[in-house]
Amino acid sequence: MTELSEEQKHKLAEAERILDYQFSNKQLLLSAITHPSATEGKSVTYSYERLEFLGDSILGAIVAYTAFTSFHELDEGGLTRIKVSLVSGSSLADVASELGFADVIVFGSSETGTGKRGLHSALENVYEALVAALFLDGGIEAAMSFVKRSLIPRMSLDMAKEPENPKSALQEKLQEDGVTPTYKLVETQGPPHDRTFIAQVFAGNKGLARGTGRTKKEAESRAAKTTLERLSEFFGLGMTDEEKAEKTARAEAKATAKAEKSDAKKRKRSERKQSKQGSGNQQQTGSHQHS
Repeated sequence: MTELSEEQKHKLAEAERILDYQFSNKQLLLSAITHPSATEGKSVTYSYERLEFLGDSILGAIVAYTAFTSFHELDEGGLTRIKVSLVSGSSLADVASELGFADVIVFGSSETGTGKRGLHSALENVYEALVAALFLDGGIEAAMSFVKRSLIPRMSLDMAKEPENPKSALQEKLQEDGVTPTYKLVETQGPPHDRTFIAQVFAGNKGLARGTGRTKKEAESRAAKTTLERLSEFFGLGMTDEEKAEKTARAEAKATAKAEKSDAKKRKRSERKQSKQGSGNQQQTGSHQHS
């Protein structure tokens, strides 16, 4: 292992403190907390990219096993929804942020002055990379201990109710009213090696919710999920029968008031017209009498 800077030494020590684990192979830990911007010109083994790939699979297996052994009555669909929700980018980034990983990531100079725009995705990546590093250094027990302490407490039966595929669920819901949702990439943030995408859902020309993700697909999925949660706000969908009845009554009352106002205007126009005609006839009669 090459000689470390003071920053690297400090961040390694802080990472071990957060993880409550001492690494035999410090290089594994250093790679897991190192952003690709800090390893330009070096091998990919010096950043978290390869470890993230392995960590994703290990994390998925741990979460799947825990859900399987915790919720005996759930079918495959429910278990899958729990897993997808728990290992989503936003979930991992939130956990990593709460643990304090933002202070241990080693960024390169290219990120200086950018406000670390890719921090959200970096937090997610580092969490997965650390799971892999723990697995490689201390076996499945070390990885599982960390995941059970930091992520599993968020697991709940309610996650089984969330749509596995928000985009499909939204399309199915909106098409009941003849609406087909479309998606548009509205913004791209961060450097090429660490992009963050922002997508928005549209119903015709009506812009609905936005979503952020590491990929366009993830951004669209999050936008769809947020739209599903706010359907009643956008379209009045997903409401109870009482809420629908109340909304219908308000709409009918509004339509009736509008019709009455329109009729009143027509009557006034008609009365004015008749008044003008009557006045014109009187003038004609007066002129005939005068002649």
